[in-house]
Amino acid sequence: MACKKQSPSPSRSWTEPIASHSPQVLYKDSEKKRREIEVARIMKIVRRDLVANGPGSVKMVPVDSDDLWYAYNLIAPGDTVLAVTVRKVLREVASGGRDAERVKLKLEIKVEVAEYDKVGSVLRIRGKNILENEYVKIGQFHTLEIELHRPFVLRKVVWDSLALDTLNQASDPAASADLAVVLMQEGLAHVILVGRSLTITRSRIEASIPRKHGPAIAGYEAALNRFFENVLQAFLKYVDFNVVRCAVIASPGFTKDQFHRHLLLEAERRQLRSIIENKSRIILVHTSSGYKHSLKEVLDAPNVMNMIKDTKAAQEVQALKDFFNMLSNDPARACYGPKHVEVAHERMAVQTLLITDDLFRSADIPTRQKYVNFVNSVKDSGGTAHIFSSMHVSGEQLAQLTGIAAILRFPLPDLEDIEM
Repeated sequence: MACKKQSPSPSRSWTEPIASHSPQVLYKDSEKKRREIEVARIMKIVRRDLVANGPGSVKMVPVDSDDLWYAYNLIAPGDTVLAVTVRKVLREVASGGRDAERVKLKLEIKVEVAEYDKVGSVLRIRGKNILENEYVKIGQFHTLEIELHRPFVLRKVVWDSLALDTLNQASDPAASADLAVVLMQEGLAHVILVGRSLTITRSRIEASIPRKHGPAIAGYEAALNRFFENVLQAFLKYVDFNVVRCAVIASPGFTKDQFHRHLLLEAERRQLRSIIENKSRIILVHTSSGYKHSLKEVLDAPNVMNMIKDTKAAQEVQALKDFFNMLSNDPARACYGPKHVEVAHERMAVQTLLITDDLFRSADIPTRQKYVNFVNSVKDSGGTAHIFSSMHVSGEQLAQLTGIAAILRFPLPDLEDIEM
């Protein structure tokens, strides 16, 4: 019988038994804490002063890597970005020589190029300075580095509908789709974090596993246990149940079941509370391999989709699945490529538009505006539009189909005769 929830004693040992808490209470407490952290991890909008489809500025603070990706998608050539930066300057000294010194100063640059560094979690923005400063002349080039927890101000001449949608998603905790995935097979494992807009491989574990049969059986079991221990250490390092909705262990065959058993046994033996208290949030999924391309099989799994069903990422995965199903079963009601999708829309046939955010990052402003207007036109005609992150597995799949596709309201078999 479940006991009443008790307040933990400050002096309680880490290794004491936790049987006084029922699984239901533990799960609810863990889920509540996760949601509180989820809210704290969204982009902080400090100040918003803008007009829809007009000029304005937003001061924001990126809190995690997803926020930097949203900022990367918000910042376009011609915008201005104001931030504190460090610049190397030369000072004259009494001896007549010059000394190099690093000076912290505030610059505002007109954006020419923006680059996102996923590994370093930094956004680099290059352009000409437009703010009077004793160290940097107006018109001089400078590269701003926007890092986590560093505020910056973004100004636009026009905050179009796409920019406003991106800003709203960046500050919406419901958009989160944080999953931890351990993709594995014997001798190979990837620990992958799936965020709102990014899919990041945190660890790759490789090991040589001898054959299971014959006299090498003892060596096989020892090597497999060492491999599982290395995966367990990566799991403990990168999987935070206060952040992720669930952890998925995926593999072909029985590797996932063997590792899951190892994980739970070691958690009990070592009293690893993060695993013991969240074992109901660990899901097993069958995949064809332990390589990263099998991540799409994980996201297609019904038990995983059920955990993230209210998120933007899940809606995109489902939309792409619907598209491929339509392409297989009724190909006249599915099309891809800019020309075919545009013609389909001219005939009021587009029911669901699928488009990657890559197409909106064109340095050519009229090209960007063309796609923004296209998305708005589809919505105005009663269709739905999904803008896929090119850093997600579903966005990568869509990019292989030119980055734009559509599910149609009615068949258009003659589209095949139009050159793409």
